[in-house]
Amino acid sequence: MKIILTCTFLIAVPMAIAQSPGTDVRLTNDFPGSTGYISAFTLATGTPYTDAVLRECSIARGRQNEPAVEVDPRNTQVLIGSSNDYCGVYSTVVNGTPVALGPIWLGYYRSENGGASFQSSLVPGYPGDISAFAALAQIRTSGAGDPVIAWDAHGRVFMGAESSGDPAGTKKTFGDVWVARYENPAGEAGNTINDGKAYRGTTRVAKGSSAPNLLGVFHDKTAIEADRTGGPCDGDVYFSWARFTTNSSNIYLVRSTDHGVTFSNPKLITTSTKNVQFPDIAVTGNGHVYVTFVEGTTNSGQPDAVVIAKSTDCGQSFSKPQVVTTFTPYSAQDVPSPQPIPIPTASLDDPLLEGDTAPVSTARDCGDFSDHCVSGYTFFRRDTQARSTADQLDKVNEWVYIVYDPTKPGTTVATGTTYGSIAPGTGSQSAVFFTRFDGAAGTNTTPVVLDNQTIGHQLFPDISAAGGVLHVLWWDSRNDPFYSPARPIGNNAAGVTAPSLDVFATRSTDNGANWATAVRVTDVTTNPNFEQFDNRQIPFAGDYLWVTSLGNFSFGVWTDWRNTVQGTDQRETTEDEDNFTADVHQCRIFSALIGAWSGDLCPHEGGIDQNIYGDHTP
Repeated sequence: MKIILTCTFLIAVPMAIAQSPGTDVRLTNDFPGSTGYISAFTLATGTPYTDAVLRECSIARGRQNEPAVEVDPRNTQVLIGSSNDYCGVYSTVVNGTPVALGPIWLGYYRSENGGASFQSSLVPGYPGDISAFAALAQIRTSGAGDPVIAWDAHGRVFMGAESSGDPAGTKKTFGDVWVARYENPAGEAGNTINDGKAYRGTTRVAKGSSAPNLLGVFHDKTAIEADRTGGPCDGDVYFSWARFTTNSSNIYLVRSTDHGVTFSNPKLITTSTKNVQFPDIAVTGNGHVYVTFVEGTTNSGQPDAVVIAKSTDCGQSFSKPQVVTTFTPYSAQDVPSPQPIPIPTASLDDPLLEGDTAPVSTARDCGDFSDHCVSGYTFFRRDTQARSTADQLDKVNEWVYIVYDPTKPGTTVATGTTYGSIAPGTGSQSAVFFTRFDGAAGTNTTPVVLDNQTIGHQLFPDISAAGGVLHVLWWDSRNDPFYSPARPIGNNAAGVTAPSLDVFATRSTDNGANWATAVRVTDVTTNPNFEQFDNRQIPFAGDYLWVTSLGNFSFGVWTDWRNTVQGTDQRETTEDEDNFTADVHQCRIFSALIGAWSGDLCPHEGGIDQNIYGDHTP
């Protein structure tokens, strides 16, 4: 197929101003006085059940990130959300002290009022789940993350994940991938308000190896979609991921023709590349399946690019991947400068922190102590990624809509420090780009910047298309008081951090030819640089946001820190560069006898209160 390399960019022409959204809604009700967390078994059957993990989740004030959400195509009152949910981590108490031995798992957040409120739950199968649903989960690990969601057109919802961690407590990270399935308890003919309510089981679609520290064979960066076209492949479920080994990665896909009960053997989509990830799946109105992914630079000269592969036989075979567009990446990075402290005697609060790897020469995120970097900045990891979708209700065009967030041409600057977004010492501004790929012709439109701003970074975009309207949202730092292309989001020159991120969104009613003026979605600007991970040493924001839609109805979700309680890290006898602003409330005791700090003795007091919020979008 023809390869289209596009290095220039245009600016999207604004349409009329879109209506502003409403009040932000919290999906993760993990605080006293809220509706708390209810078992999936209770949600489906009405029969009471609880356990130590669910009780902890109801009061945890814990961490959640990497949200997903999808609206029921049969009833826009029903939405299902998810995230990496750490609410159960402190479910074990030893001598009156919470100890971090509980699971990091997939949340299941359900709304039956169009997103006005959500009931929080967990996907069954987590360690400590002894409900009647636990036996239906084919899960062999102690943790799960990277949630992805898709509905079919018959009341079923599918939730995919990567899954790691050894229940025996070793450092093994299995790296499995699995798909959980839910349906209407009364079947397809049941009242649609109950769509996706009854859990029916989880199927493991691929197994990783058991090497420690995410090494060996590790499956990650998941994607899922279902065919809702009404065609010959209607109801098929497609699940894709990146398979990482020590020196390379590849994209795989499986499909299910029996509503997620079983899946095909993994199909290799990439064969000659060595650095690929962030797959996403789009199904066009004629039932063709497209997988997009990001290809990274390698020593062989392979450029950074958005790449696409096509299947015309319901995911059984794929064309050779084709480059859609190349780009200059925006990847936060610095030079590590560890400053060790005595380790805590208690267990760490997140032994399976997303993205933990063996030590490298370049850091993707920076904070305190062993996570300290030369620049002194505190920042979360971020890399350029691509998201894609198609309008399955469009029976005329075979179009795939793609958004991605690279460096904006012409914004490169010297940072004057070891920090960089292109390379250490070289910074830039990031922006959200859009292009429309024509699957029938194998060509794409010239990429455009959706909302061209001189101030602020744009990152983690997502796009949804259904019923003739495109909806896009992203994180945006135009309200960052310290903005500079030479520094990480929310940092001033001295390394002090501040609230700096909002969600913005836009829409198009003419297939991406024109876009409405972007609207701020969030009610509160939030600080993403709180050090809540790796034993309160580093920030982590996850890797993506999510938007779902049907016609003019659209709902987006994001990670949020408005409820985080700032505080003092007692281990910092001399305050470091972030000068209190990135430190969170915590309680620690130093033992001179053994020369070590305790773990955090007050994890329920708000220092790790990271949440998922959502709202209707333009």
